[in-house]
Amino acid sequence: QVQPVESGGGLVQPGGSLRLSCVASGFTSVYNALAWFRQAPGKEREAVSCINWNGGGIGYADSVKGRFTISRDNAKNTMWLQMDNLKPEDSGVYYCATYFSGSNYCPMIIRQYDYWGQGTQVTVSS
Repeated sequence: QVQPVESGGGLVQPGGSLRLSCVASGFTSVYNALAWFRQAPGKEREAVSCINWNGGGIGYADSVKGRFTISRDNAKNTMWLQMDNLKPEDSGVYYCATYFSGSNYCPMIIRQYDYWGQGTQVTVSS
């Protein structure tokens, strides 16, 4: 059973940084795409960033480009999201999601992902 588990959320002031982690256990191969989604209260869940199986295909939402960096280590079944220069509008529950894929690119589409974590709360506030 594939199960992503997120960690690293918290409360941070505007302009600060956080690093989220996602450990995706249960995979029997490295061929999987990973992504971060977020959901703020009263809003729909939205894509933040994604990375393909070998790290060669990466995508970012326009709102986070230049501030967030996604990476992964297949030997550790782990993905990270380094979030810098955080803004109040970055607040929300951040979810890690994954699905089996050997593609050279990753989709920023919710319905594409089969396995989801429980989420970790990120709050950006002074």
